[in-house]
Amino acid sequence: MTPNDDDTTTGRGRRGRRLRALSKVALGAALVAAGTAHLTVSREEFRAQVPEWVPFDVDDVVVWSGWAEIALGATTLVTWRRPTRARVGRLGALFFLGVFPGNVAQWLERKDAFGLDTDEKRMARLVAQPVLMAWALHAGDTRRQKALARG
Repeated sequence: MTPNDDDTTTGRGRRGRRLRALSKVALGAALVAAGTAHLTVSREEFRAQVPEWVPFDVDDVVVWSGWAEIALGATTLVTWRRPTRARVGRLGALFFLGVFPGNVAQWLERKDAFGLDTDEKRMARLVAQPVLMAWALHAGDTRRQKALARG
């Protein structure tokens, strides 16, 4: 089946769309929850994760990244049409790429936060970062959008 085929009438197509929709809603909700935690209950934990080399006030970084996560999560939740859905998916992947250096710094500097109190746990988080990027791309259905754009 090619991306141009109407796969919504097949069982496989409906299941895929449902799974993608569930994935999209879960990602959007997780981002909104994480962003809200930046601003409220987990603010100190997030402050501990900001690398020392970041040239901005630590609290400003936590607050602005929290608002960015809330905005990205809300946008993920409400954007369902192509090609905007794919753009939001790419933006989500870029966001996860953007926070990756902070996660590397947490591992290198051996900072404890969110239960990441061993090198192994911090490394597992680094390995999970590409999974988050892939999740954002999947939720945005970016592969299908790229295929449709090619014609």
